[in-house]
Amino acid sequence: MDSPVRLNKFLAERLGVSRREADDLIIGGKVTIDGKIAELGARLDKLSKVCYNNKIVPFETEYLYLALNKPVGYVCSRHAQGQTPTVYELLPPEYRKLKTVGRLDKDSSGLILLTNDGDFAYRMTHPKFRKTKIYEVELNHPLQPLHQQMISDYGVMLDDGPSQFKVVTMTTEPAKRKQLMVALTEGRNRQIRRTFAALGYRVTKLHRTSFGNYELGSLPLGKYAIIKV
Repeated sequence: MDSPVRLNKFLAERLGVSRREADDLIIGGKVTIDGKIAELGARLDKLSKVCYNNKIVPFETEYLYLALNKPVGYVCSRHAQGQTPTVYELLPPEYRKLKTVGRLDKDSSGLILLTNDGDFAYRMTHPKFRKTKIYEVELNHPLQPLHQQMISDYGVMLDDGPSQFKVVTMTTEPAKRKQLMVALTEGRNRQIRRTFAALGYRVTKLHRTSFGNYELGSLPLGKYAIIKV
């Protein structure tokens, strides 16, 4: 840690919580800096002694990066939603503090990255870096060529603004134009599903195969692998 860093960012990375949850820990008086109760907005340097629940939180940490082939039926939330399992149930306990880099909804499958490196997560998800994500998509009925051109060349207006991404059909047979490849650089909530729904289609399969420079490859469904960055 070469320059001062905000306490909530430090706690989020070391404890595997969100920054909002880290703020709650600070507000609750559970965090000290050099023996004094920490305050919101505090900054640290490498000489600071940080404790949470009277246990030292070390400055040095080993950054980990995982690729997971998420099955349908799992959510990317850290906490279960009713009877729906989370992706963390697919990981051994020592990796359950890692955070997902972006999300896939419950009905989608494919590549999910997880890490405890906040800077890596920021570079992969902030819109200004425009990381391309590739998906295999299947619709409930064939995509009309006009709609394909509309999405790829002009975009479709949604409630949160225009949605435009590259759409490639996987076959030239008109009756089989349900199988698509989608390349997306944004990361808005359920964007692909909402875009096709606006044109009268329902997405029946959405499977992410790559995210930036990282590809799913032959990783089996429900399994994970440690990756290098």
